[in-house]
Amino acid sequence: MKNNQVNRKDAIALKYDLESDAAPKIVAKGKGLIADEIVSKAKEFGVPIQEDPSLIEVLSKLDINQSIPEDLYSVVAELFAFIYRADKQLKKK
Repeated sequence: MKNNQVNRKDAIALKYDLESDAAPKIVAKGKGLIADEIVSKAKEFGVPIQEDPSLIEVLSKLDINQSIPEDLYSVVAELFAFIYRADKQLKKK
């Protein structure tokens, strides 16, 4: 029997405003074509992209505009540190 299941890409966009948000929030999420559009928009606006299937799996259970729960702070902090470093490198170029 042939497996016809397509492995669809997932994408989740996070936003964090130090002045107005207590924690990062989910601002977009989707699978397949929607995920492709999220990634496309991120690239278009120069937003760094981090691929982490384990984090996507956990974050996909949250709703849009929902803040990240405390138990994910350290993992998401690592993600934002990656973004900060990537942004800093881009500005040097």
